[in-house]
Amino acid sequence: MRQKIRDMFVIGFALFSMFFGAGNVIFPPYLGLESGSQWFLGFVCYYIADIGLALVALFAIMRRGSTEAIVDRIGKIPSIILMSAIVLCIGPMLAIPRTAASTYEMSVLPLLPDSIGAPLFSVIFFAVIFLLCVRESAVVDIVGKILTPALLIGLLIMIIKGILDPIGPVPSEPLIDNVPATGIEAGYQTLDALASLIFGIILLKSAENKGHTLLKDRVRVVSGAGIVAGTALFIVYLGLTYLGVTTSQFFDLSVDRAALVISIVQRLLGSAGVVLFAIVVALACVTTAVALVSSASGYFSDLSGRRISYPVLCTVICIFSAVVSNIGLDQIIAIASPILDVVYPPTLVLVFLAFFGERIKNDWIVRTAALGALIASLLNVLNHYTALPLSFMDSLPLAFLGFGWVVPAAVGGIIGIFIPYNRNTSLKKNA
Repeated sequence: MRQKIRDMFVIGFALFSMFFGAGNVIFPPYLGLESGSQWFLGFVCYYIADIGLALVALFAIMRRGSTEAIVDRIGKIPSIILMSAIVLCIGPMLAIPRTAASTYEMSVLPLLPDSIGAPLFSVIFFAVIFLLCVRESAVVDIVGKILTPALLIGLLIMIIKGILDPIGPVPSEPLIDNVPATGIEAGYQTLDALASLIFGIILLKSAENKGHTLLKDRVRVVSGAGIVAGTALFIVYLGLTYLGVTTSQFFDLSVDRAALVISIVQRLLGSAGVVLFAIVVALACVTTAVALVSSASGYFSDLSGRRISYPVLCTVICIFSAVVSNIGLDQIIAIASPILDVVYPPTLVLVFLAFFGERIKNDWIVRTAALGALIASLLNVLNHYTALPLSFMDSLPLAFLGFGWVVPAAVGGIIGIFIPYNRNTSLKKNA
């Protein structure tokens, strides 16, 4: 029993480091600034959309045994498309470029504002990432184990100081109209719910390697680890959101997210704190980028049947990410919003339906539910980002929270009930 508890904490802190990439530091403070007097409501919505959904996805994997068992029920080609979209989001399209942009804006600019431009920095950053990925340096693992506790301790010190000696008062009004929807959108931006589909299998294997050979023991250990990570992230994100709201007398919504974080560090920990924070963030972003480039390269190499080699894919992903990173951190986040609004809903439908497992005999229920969510999310993106007359999407139930796709997904699932499905025939085709 003592060994299980110990492993829960060990794996729990590993899960914390997976979810809490250095880039995630930027979202809670800005949400606090936006939310004003409603900052706690914004935080709750953010936490549910981030860690809440990530843990739900993690538990779904433990229930089904693999990520493939969750997505395969929509069919071979659709599942490949969806998984590729997820890997692209947590890889070269969004998350990997964000590590470079975060490093440049939170580590290079505060210390060396006039020494190096973003294009040259991105070349240097991804050259380092490429060398670490291809050679699979053990330095990355060592640095990662040291950096996560260092970053956590530094943030906790800053949070405690910010609570005892606030930067400023909590404003009486929010700066935005819809705090819950904004919190949920910020939670989506962390990409943790999507990443957990990849992390889940890693954690189960880690528990097995620690001697928990029975499935129920592995599930118990990983579930405990999820609670440990979720509790630690709750404390950190709550504190960072509060720090953000206390800066409202100094900033408005035009401030860059990275600049806001640096300002908070400067005001609470001084210039020495900014230097230490910059170093830790830079190294943490490097370890995150290495993990993401390696995972994405491995996935697409496997998908090609090893016809495209791992080193070639590392090269392509690093070059592509270097180009994208130059558009800037806030611009990457802005571009990510419509993409994530499309990818998240069908993924979440599959995750939630995975809890019903074999009780759903007809795969068409899963397919049409995911299709309903996808169509609704596409229409919603067109409604908010184009001039098409689709304002009726705002009238759907839960649309004000960003969950207007729930009812269309339910309707799609009901339609799937009436579509004939021969499970034995399907299994033969997939064999």
